[in-house]
Amino acid sequence: MSDPTATLIARLLAERWLPRDDHAVRQVLVDAELRDELDRRLAGAGLRLLEHPFAAHVAVGVARSQENDVFGSARAWAASNLQLDRDALALLVVLWSLLVLPKRQRQIARQESERQQDQEQMFAELKPVPVGQDMVEPINERTLIADFGDKLGGKFRINLSLGALQRHGFIVRRKERIAEGPLLDLAFDYERIASRVMDGALSFVVEQARATQAANADRIDDDAYDAYDAIDENETTEEAQADV
Repeated sequence: MSDPTATLIARLLAERWLPRDDHAVRQVLVDAELRDELDRRLAGAGLRLLEHPFAAHVAVGVARSQENDVFGSARAWAASNLQLDRDALALLVVLWSLLVLPKRQRQIARQESERQQDQEQMFAELKPVPVGQDMVEPINERTLIADFGDKLGGKFRINLSLGALQRHGFIVRRKERIAEGPLLDLAFDYERIASRVMDGALSFVVEQARATQAANADRIDDDAYDAYDAIDENETTEEAQADV
């Protein structure tokens, strides 16, 4: 006999994450009874569903009531069951702050703006808020190392940590660019962590990193503009020589 809830739980455990637009996931998220059944059965195994309305994926994690027994049984509190060292965890917080935090702020701002527009239009169509990684520019690895290398163990340690975070699905690396992976948006509770990042000690270094990213982007645009001018000037010179 088919058991859709058991199948979904098994898939989440086997695949570690599922896209939000997966048929079974979508059914659970819109059907209150199915969601209650899923939550009840996960809780029976000491687990909970990790999801956020603005996240592109869902996953399962340890239930809060079980965190102390699972992570606090050793001499030191274990931050996760992924065997990540302190440098990797610190880098994970930094990447979450640089990739997910600004994305979430834009999502919330867009939702509030559209809600105000909907109030002005009686029959306005409800538009979904974008949830993908394209809302935030990827991070340049060289910029990351320049900004945080002295704080996170240097280039070698950062590269090791980036490799570990990529294997676990937190980030995606392409051509020295770091983008959000399926699990990064689910790694931390936004409502609990966002204020600590924005108001805490990390706020200064994050703002510095963002400023560096913006400056690099402007410099790239200027270089591209200068290159375009040079190409245009060469083409004009060649055309003039051809006319002669």
